Amino acid sequence: MVTTVAAKKAEKYDAADPARAPGDRWVAMSNALARAGHGLSVSEKRVIFIAISKLDSRAATNTEKIQVTRITAGEYAEAFDVDSHTAYDQLKATADSLYQRSITFFEPAHRRGDKPLEATVNKMRWVGRAKYHKGEGWIELSWWPEVLPHLTLLKRQFTQYQLNQAGALRSEYSWKLLDLLMRFKSTGWAEYTIEDFAASMEATEKQKADFAAIRRKMIEPAVAELNKKDGWQITWSPIKAGRRIKAVRFDFKRDPQGRLDLDAYNSALS
Repeated sequence: MVTTVAAKKAEKYDAADPARAPGDRWVAMSNALARAGHGLSVSEKRVIFIAISKLDSRAATNTEKIQVTRITAGEYAEAFDVDSHTAYDQLKATADSLYQRSITFFEPAHRRGDKPLEATVNKMRWVGRAKYHKGEGWIELSWWPEVLPHLTLLKRQFTQYQLNQAGALRSEYSWKLLDLLMRFKSTGWAEYTIEDFAASMEATEKQKADFAAIRRKMIEPAVAELNKKDGWQITWSPIKAGRRIKAVRFDFKRDPQGRLDLDAYNSALS
């Protein structure tokens, strides 16, 4: 949850300010949405997040009205440090695929007597329409009305960070872990049951039954990328109940030395 100070800043934030650079915009979403399964590729998540950063909560009071957001190739290139040709291609590909993507929420179900029920699965689309005009270098997203309350009109229980915090990330698991950690950025630690974590990271049924696979494919690469590319110091540990892993805990803070030089980092890998 963001602090009261951050919440007050968000209330004054003008997403439509033309002088605000794309990377300096804020992304805010409900905690429920941050934990949900998004089903997005990295390029799709980039487009969704830059679109979220352009939503103005103060103007979006009528959630029955279709909200349309335009993203240009220039904005995309500046926010994510790619060339204009790459930005153009990724916007076009995203416009073709984004309409098919959905969000999956797992809502707690009421008990019948002493018998627990499985969580209720709730799915909705991100957008009701995605429009792209060949040669124009922009796309327009028409938001699905029921998702807007998770992105605007947020009074409490929301996750917020600057778009440029995630600009260098290349893995969807890194983006997702950042979402989960930012829910608790005021405390510097987060703990999730393994069931909640696996669901939020969109693990397959096979991966859910194998914590070693979750650790190897999701946790370790995501922690490494956030530490190296986004200026974090993150450590994590499994929490056991007997021999079983019941939860994972993350302790995190910003690196006091600041974000690493990405060119130097990428050169070291080549």
